[in-house]
Amino acid sequence: MTEFWVSSGHHLTQRHEGGGLAVTDELILAYLARPELMPPDEACAAERALHASLMAEPRRPVSAEDLRAIADADARENWEVMLAFRDRLLAARSVEAAYLALVRGGLQNVPGLFLNQLCHLILRNALDGCDDPHVLRAAELFFRPQRVSLHEGAVLLADAEVIEAREGSSPLSPLVSMLGKEAANELDVLNDDNAWTYWSRSDAFTMALNLNGAKARVGLARAIEAYVGHLLNTAIRVEPRDGLEDPDWRWFVGLDAEATRIGNALWNGEALDAAARERLLAVFALTFADPARVDPRVGERPVYLLLAMNAQKTVTLKPHNLVVGLPLALDRAA
Repeated sequence: MTEFWVSSGHHLTQRHEGGGLAVTDELILAYLARPELMPPDEACAAERALHASLMAEPRRPVSAEDLRAIADADARENWEVMLAFRDRLLAARSVEAAYLALVRGGLQNVPGLFLNQLCHLILRNALDGCDDPHVLRAAELFFRPQRVSLHEGAVLLADAEVIEAREGSSPLSPLVSMLGKEAANELDVLNDDNAWTYWSRSDAFTMALNLNGAKARVGLARAIEAYVGHLLNTAIRVEPRDGLEDPDWRWFVGLDAEATRIGNALWNGEALDAAARERLLAVFALTFADPARVDPRVGERPVYLLLAMNAQKTVTLKPHNLVVGLPLALDRAA
């Protein structure tokens, strides 16, 4: 099997018999090694001692007194957030169960960075064995914001962090010129000819995606199926649609904040202006293999999934909307 997404930390975990990932000491240590938690040169003795003790024993209890002893208020807050997150992970039977508890509990002040990292890890587990770069590149939307460019019928998505890191550089490739003034000249649009290169650059996030391409949309549909099937233990089928013309649509899930706003407007019978229509990038129809598990108000009708960009032409997918937004009863995590 070809390896991908090493940066997810998948190699730091172990899989349970049920398919979920165990929270290991190695995974906790990876969080403790983040630059936000590494004590700087000016850190007080209490913070240094706390960090050293956790690196030696990552599961050890930390008291309120330990935290109050940290002199710097910002550092103290960072540690409070991190340790609350660590304790939620350790209390769960798997990474997946911890993620479900967090998103069903209203996110509980967990930083978006941590949620994205968990989603990255869970998708790496769910897509283990996937040999289709189109699926994997589309799945990056779940945990990496994307910069959008509309050009001659193409909807090009490029990793926002990669683009921003290269802004102001030169020379510009044609693709990067379309995306702005960024100089990420190693960016290629994923296609059949260069798909083989994805494996060596999957952790660099340097391939752009044409969301208007059939393989890209089908790839995102398959990624959604893997995510929902793995987390909620329910079989679904997701298919791209050209638009939302169904006169009897019963339920929708916005895959991002802008898509939710657009969906709510449509649900309330409001007409979309030209700008809103342009921001709506993709529509999918989701159906359940077992309609008996679905809210009776939906029955066998499809659930529509909407994907949109914001006014700044950025897509920030919120995959947890699928967990809390689908018309299913609570399910057991993997």
